Amino acid sequence: MEALPFNRVEIDIAALQDNFKSIQLTVGQQVRVMAVVKSDAYGHGLVACAQAIYQAGGRTFGVAEVWEGVALRRSGLQGEIVVLLGGSPESYDEIIKHKLTPVVYDVEFITGLSNAAAGKNTEVRVHLKVDVGMGRLGVLPAEVESYVSLIRRLPGISLSGLLSHFPVADEIGSSEKTQDQLSYFRSVLARLETKEAGSVVAHIANSAALLYFPDTRLDMIRPGISLYGYYPDASPARAKTAAPTLKLQPVMSFKTRVVQIKELGAGCGISYGHTFVTRRKSRIAVLPVGYADGYLRKLSNRAEVLIGGRRAPVCGRVCMNATMVDITELPPAHTGDEVVLLGRQGDAVITADEIAKWMDTISYEVLCLFGTFNERVYI
Repeated sequence: MEALPFNRVEIDIAALQDNFKSIQLTVGQQVRVMAVVKSDAYGHGLVACAQAIYQAGGRTFGVAEVWEGVALRRSGLQGEIVVLLGGSPESYDEIIKHKLTPVVYDVEFITGLSNAAAGKNTEVRVHLKVDVGMGRLGVLPAEVESYVSLIRRLPGISLSGLLSHFPVADEIGSSEKTQDQLSYFRSVLARLETKEAGSVVAHIANSAALLYFPDTRLDMIRPGISLYGYYPDASPARAKTAAPTLKLQPVMSFKTRVVQIKELGAGCGISYGHTFVTRRKSRIAVLPVGYADGYLRKLSNRAEVLIGGRRAPVCGRVCMNATMVDITELPPAHTGDEVVLLGRQGDAVITADEIAKWMDTISYEVLCLFGTFNERVYI
């Protein structure tokens, strides 16, 4: 009999597909949707999620690195795969072989890829990244025309996309800056007359922009966190006002079980450092989950879990492989009972946004942590 892990992450494939369809419905069929599945699909599983989205109608996918694109091709995935971080000289052959579309922003990489593709008598499509205010990857707007000219005269490569990225579209009060950056990007497009040419896809909108700035959608959008059921600013109410047709469902749940229940008297310290001391006779449940499973020490004496559809507070420091919760106020629990760390149990729910507040971070990091450090089960 196989020994199963105490902890598991459940991925709701139907919810993921519904989220994709809802995003496509919101922006309309005239706008392409690049499903961002980089970083193991934000902890949800690269291959499984990309395949599910393809079945739901997705035909364009965004990954961070070449190896992710290769993994998707080897799984049999069709459609366009855009490599958002671009590549390196040693990745030329893989890009060519697997028909990947790298984002480019470096002359040496562009010329090297051109030589490699021309040497194989083939052509690679590329997207040129423009920095209109992110201060991250991309060529400056003043350099765009020279890069476009270089790409168009080199053999073996063709320019099929022009992209940029918004740094503050999710923040309240960011309208003026975001619109300025959109105008900046549009001015680049106008100079190149890419819209009239019709052969270059222009895209700049992330999840926040597609929600709050509909005029940023252009030819294609790049939803990431919204695919997995969360809003980039942790504000479903604001999003529902901005995009009432968009219906998102969290895709990930994180579950464990009770491995021991003990009764302690008043004055008993719990876990390392005794940062929690019982003030009364208490029932304490021990859970086999800790920071080695992505349930970070930051959650000590802050977080809550669900047992029997009721909330139980974490008490004491989270350990590497164990966390204690106070179940004194709950109905009787038993060893082996399911515990929900993230997700729904009965009518109660704990979201990644709530956990993110306890961890002083964002939902993106919570999902990546839980999905990366635990066995995933697809339902």
